[in-house]
Amino acid sequence: MRRLLGTFVLRLFGWTIEGSAPTQKKFVLIAAPHTSNWDFIFLLAFAAHFGVRVSWLGKRQMFQWPFVGLLKWLGGIPVQRSSSGNMVDRMAALFAERDLLALTVPVEGTRGYVEYWKSGFYHIASAARVPIVMSYLDYPRKLGGFGPALTTTGDVVADMDRLRAFYEGKQGKRPALTGRIRLREEDRQLDSTGT
Repeated sequence: MRRLLGTFVLRLFGWTIEGSAPTQKKFVLIAAPHTSNWDFIFLLAFAAHFGVRVSWLGKRQMFQWPFVGLLKWLGGIPVQRSSSGNMVDRMAALFAERDLLALTVPVEGTRGYVEYWKSGFYHIASAARVPIVMSYLDYPRKLGGFGPALTTTGDVVADMDRLRAFYEGKQGKRPALTGRIRLREEDRQLDSTGT
């Protein structure tokens, strides 16, 4: 049912499907660029088409009647952001508890332009010892799907270079709002090495 619905939505909007489903059972999923509310809908449709059950984090306040059932069916995981405890550690523990988990983490954190990506996706993947799977939506070509998996090495600049190479040329619905593919940690790493 979910797969048929995802395929129907993609065909209805004229999207071409590229790539194949990730083979990993656990991974952090990033979707970029993020410039429109439509991105989440199409991400869910591509995931459904490939038979990937994605999970995503939402504020606990969102998960209220009458929407709680629908949000959880769509993969929502309620979190209390104000509670004590490090989110990276909590997500790493969630990976340890589950046999299957494709956790979508917003790298830009907003639909507007940002100078830096949020680094949570990188730190969660490193702490949980799971790969980062790249997914994308390229609006001008109406092309989307899943790309390669990246295992973090601890060399933030080198790892991000691989992400930049993959996402190069892929454009969001509103290209002017596409943020730079860069982490603040890269600047700190370069400063510490003097390069």
